[in-house]
Amino acid sequence: MKRRVGVWLATALISSGLLGSWAIGWWSGGHETIAEAAAARLPDDVPAFFRNGGKHLAHFAVDPDRWKNRDTPFLRAEEEGNHYLDMEDLEGRPLPATHRFDAMKMIYTELKKDPNKVGLLPYAIMENYEKLVVAFADYRKNPTNSSIPMKCLVHGGVLCHYTGDAAMPLHTTRDYDGRRQADGSFRQKGIHAKIDGFPEKNKITAEEVCRGLEAKKIDDVWAYVNKFIAESHTHVAKCYEFDAAGAFDKPTAESRAFILARVRAGAQFTLDLWYNAWLQSATLRGAW
Repeated sequence: MKRRVGVWLATALISSGLLGSWAIGWWSGGHETIAEAAAARLPDDVPAFFRNGGKHLAHFAVDPDRWKNRDTPFLRAEEEGNHYLDMEDLEGRPLPATHRFDAMKMIYTELKKDPNKVGLLPYAIMENYEKLVVAFADYRKNPTNSSIPMKCLVHGGVLCHYTGDAAMPLHTTRDYDGRRQADGSFRQKGIHAKIDGFPEKNKITAEEVCRGLEAKKIDDVWAYVNKFIAESHTHVAKCYEFDAAGAFDKPTAESRAFILARVRAGAQFTLDLWYNAWLQSATLRGAW
């Protein structure tokens, strides 16, 4: 079975056949909500074009799911593993703090697994974080160049997609859409789409999500990214508990609070990485 497609385009795209059997992350509205909530809480020292760019960031935050169209097979295959990390498949091994190619080599040669099936989410986050750092550095050097804000918004929005995926617990587990039984069937299949669509269906808004969020400085971005994904993984069991109780089909105050907390976590994560990309850009050395 193909893997999950990313966040938030589920129902419409699956029904139209554009995404086949891949499971989806948050629906598009959820990614957009995370982007707008994070932008609303950026500190004043971040450039105004970025702080006021919530709608643009929200649009670009859905692009990684658009790249999974079955009519773009090269792009679709390249994008597949960027949206998740099946932590159980790492068997307790830490990922290399270098780049995705070292991770792919380790997963393939040492674990004897397909890296694209295990997932490469931390590297998608780091790569797009660093793209934003470089774009912000360009802005610092040439703030009157009207092309630079555009690329900052593109890179920031794409980064927001992957940070949003990391906040969705089922993007951190091999049990991303049901739990395999002894006979090969899956129990609670369909849970992924229920969680993906929850924020949009239950009107979780950017205004609600952003309340009280404050940007934090990060000492070690790679460690912060991996810690966040590991923490998200701790909520997998709760997802299945709520689903077994029918609390995603007929939301309760508790299930709504749970999903709101995950969306807020995604917005906080995004906010922190955007802000630290701006801070790091001040000391970035030139490429040549």
